[in-house]
Amino acid sequence: MSSAETKSAPQKGSSLELPPAEKLRLYRQMLLIRRFEEKAAQAFTQSKIKGFCHLYIGEEALGVGTISVLQPDDAVITAYRDHGHALARGMTPKECMAELFGKATGCSKGKGGSMHFFSKEKHFYGGHGIVGGQTPLGAGLAFAQKYLGTQRVTLCYLGDGAVNQGPFHESLNLAALWKLPIIYIIENNEWSMGTSLARSSAGLPLVNRAHGYDMAGLVANGMDLDDVRAKTAEAVALARTESMPTLMEIRTYRYRGHSMSDPGNYRTKEEIEKHKESDPILLYKARLLEQKVVKNEGDLEKLDEEVKQEVQEAYDFAEQSPEPDPSEIYDDMLSPEDQIPEIPRGNYNHF
Repeated sequence: MSSAETKSAPQKGSSLELPPAEKLRLYRQMLLIRRFEEKAAQAFTQSKIKGFCHLYIGEEALGVGTISVLQPDDAVITAYRDHGHALARGMTPKECMAELFGKATGCSKGKGGSMHFFSKEKHFYGGHGIVGGQTPLGAGLAFAQKYLGTQRVTLCYLGDGAVNQGPFHESLNLAALWKLPIIYIIENNEWSMGTSLARSSAGLPLVNRAHGYDMAGLVANGMDLDDVRAKTAEAVALARTESMPTLMEIRTYRYRGHSMSDPGNYRTKEEIEKHKESDPILLYKARLLEQKVVKNEGDLEKLDEEVKQEVQEAYDFAEQSPEPDPSEIYDDMLSPEDQIPEIPRGNYNHF
């Protein structure tokens, strides 16, 4: 284990110890993400969804666990694999599915698609398509939180393929230098598109990048909801009470290809099946039964049926929603303060 890593078990008896109803709510959130993504995959093959579509199946405990320890007005920003984070932040399946379908009722009015979910009301600031491009934006959000004295924090997610991008390192430098209340979360699913982590990154484990910027570093098991919550809560407390940044490496696994256009032929079926043995939803389901949060497995199967029905309603809503009005194509592209009047300029005839 690297010296940048720390270990901690779920804190029984602390604020992390949840009542049964809250445990069931988090389980339902993970199920909702799983069923939403399965429906999105189906819709993509039916050509209901155009463009790119990156699924979060297998990584549900990471998104739900990290966001579950935030306050409602804390900021969340992520990369293009953003469906799970948006749902965990409380955005509705209907507005998310409609965005995938490119409909006017979508969370970005059908103009952003899969990679650009957004909700100012939920303090969810995207959904960004450029690899690593969200990391300096996350630093900006945290700078504003500190400058305004809000006591809020920012979670900024990135994939393991983004850790060698220049903007990420510039962001870590400024976050440490200015002591920003931000937690950078590396979602390490072992594959940067089709390239394995071992072939793309030196200096493993990835959490070691915290050393270079004198930041706290934490590692969590992304398949275990309770471990994700415990480690994230440590980092959030450090950011909120001392305005100190943390770099987290959360180890997870995606079951599907990088995107819907990726058959994932670069890895074996045996590798995928091995990871499914520690499926985050099945692990938490077993824990709920062991702790007698529910009476029996039938109660959880009934919950699953309810979630499937909710996702089907989101699909129907998206399909029946109107297309965006072509006359609004340039609306919402720039903020009002960016829309400065055109500067009068001379032309060559004046010379």
